[in-house]
Amino acid sequence: MSFYTSLSGLKGAQSDLAVISNNIANVGSIGFKKSRAEFGDLISASPLQSGTVAGQGTRLKEISQQFTQGGFQTSDRALDLAISGQGFFVTKTGSQLSYTRNGAFSLDGDRYMVDSNGAKVQVLPVDSSGILSASGISSATNLQIPQTSGSPVATTAVQLSTTLPSNADLPVNRVNYSSTNPYKFDRFDSNSYNYSTATTVYDSSGNPQQATLYYVRKSVPDATATPPVTTSTWDVHMFIGDQESSSDGNTSTTPAAPLVLTFDNTGALVSPTSTTQFSSVLPAGAGAPISIKLTYDAANTRQASSTFTPGTITQNGKAAGQLTNISVDGNGLVAATFSDGSTKKLGAIMIANFPNTNGLRQLGDSRWGQSGLSGDPIISQAGSGSAGTIQSGALEEANVDITEELVSLISAQRNFSANAKSIETANNMTNTIIQLRS
Repeated sequence: MSFYTSLSGLKGAQSDLAVISNNIANVGSIGFKKSRAEFGDLISASPLQSGTVAGQGTRLKEISQQFTQGGFQTSDRALDLAISGQGFFVTKTGSQLSYTRNGAFSLDGDRYMVDSNGAKVQVLPVDSSGILSASGISSATNLQIPQTSGSPVATTAVQLSTTLPSNADLPVNRVNYSSTNPYKFDRFDSNSYNYSTATTVYDSSGNPQQATLYYVRKSVPDATATPPVTTSTWDVHMFIGDQESSSDGNTSTTPAAPLVLTFDNTGALVSPTSTTQFSSVLPAGAGAPISIKLTYDAANTRQASSTFTPGTITQNGKAAGQLTNISVDGNGLVAATFSDGSTKKLGAIMIANFPNTNGLRQLGDSRWGQSGLSGDPIISQAGSGSAGTIQSGALEEANVDITEELVSLISAQRNFSANAKSIETANNMTNTIIQLRS
């Protein structure tokens, strides 16, 4: 009988060694929880049994996981998440839910937030202010990160101001031009204009185009003229991309008519006094024609004894906002920030707790599944109820203490050796009894 008693001890020591070895092997696994082998003694019991019966060895009762907090390792990824406290992230593959402490998440090809196995991270829906709009496991949704936000708006109006130098020359009088080489405006010839300024405008698809204004001085005050000329005029050529737009609003005007700015002898803008509708053009790279109304701010547009000073240029178009940042706060609220300055609340990371975490079924890769022993999941937002808070830019390390495991390994090895010695001793006793007959 002692053979079998010691054999059960050997098997128990082997199981203990296997559990300890598994803990040591996963010391670098994110979100891993160490296990402990738990044993019980074997007793042959009956109603009339005396109290002097020896035990019959040991048996493995359970391999229980220890769901204690692991340490944090920091990272520079916003989608690396760690739970400080109780709870599990919830992921979904098909219709199958699983629970994990491994928060090394990323985006798949469809921009869904997934774990390393491709399971989609589950979130609770929120309103535009980030307040939960539904709760419970039935409210779980996949978290998809949008690439853009809002709809593009075509530019239809541009408002600006500028200060033009009163001592600027007339390009037509420059030495670059003569009777054999007459003056002609050419945006690629910097001698044919005085100054230029530009801004970005958008077509209806949100494609950006550069709108450039070229200023050409056409006349100066002349006191000797009859009658005396007291005003100054400037031509404004507007190009959108590679196409010039005409100030008369007519697409058939060739060449395009420039807008004429007129200033009086004090430098004040005399005309135009209202908005000018330019003709629509379709520059290369645009998805639709662009038609702009140009308005000069008369109060801040002038001619003065100063340098050319472009004022503020505003336009009413915009491209769709491009994703620039993702953030996850301590309550698990996921927010996306876009290039147009808008922020969108996408959902709150779902946290699940269980009445009996030791009853969870291991699935591998630091994942667990619900079982009859674990009870139903208790769903909540991070930081509420018994759910822990979430730290972004961190991952939870395995809760394995390598020193403790090595000591336990030595202890298991000694237990194995001791049980082997018991078998050897029992074998010697059996041999001694056999030899009595000889």
